[in-house]
Amino acid sequence: MAGNLLARSIHDLTAAAWFGGSLMGAIGLNGAAAEAKDPAERTRLSSRGWMKWAPVQTAAFATHLIADLAIAWENKERIAKQDGVAADTVYKTAVTLAGAAATLYAGALGKKVDKLADEGAEGATEPRSGASDKLQAAQKQLKVLQWAIPAFAAWVIVLGAKHGEMQRPKNVFMGLRDR
Repeated sequence: MAGNLLARSIHDLTAAAWFGGSLMGAIGLNGAAAEAKDPAERTRLSSRGWMKWAPVQTAAFATHLIADLAIAWENKERIAKQDGVAADTVYKTAVTLAGAAATLYAGALGKKVDKLADEGAEGATEPRSGASDKLQAAQKQLKVLQWAIPAFAAWVIVLGAKHGEMQRPKNVFMGLRDR
């Protein structure tokens, strides 16, 4: 147990930071910024909040990947021998990387929105009529990503729980029995 406890804890806490931070940003930060009286401040405040969160998010991703590698190293024999573990590991890695890519892309869009903040908006992800096509396109994409990102994070958490369940002795035994 001690060999995986630290790595598993870091793995789960960093996934929780990704999930909680992205969900709070979509609901709390973007929602509060939409209430600003000045339309230009709506996007500016949201952008500033996301920029303050970005270093924490980046550290969480990096630490999450390191913890993933440590867990995989500790479980390399089980990954190789237990039915379904290798496939689930590849699947979870793909979901994690897709979620990370979506998060990075949202950051790039957020920078674009911040540069165009003077145009004003109805909200962080709601364009104002008369806004440039660039601002409207970025906000429309962010509107989708603000919900897709916590969905990716939740998916990673569920897949991590599945991996944990696969390590129960009866599941390991069943997966190894036919080999």
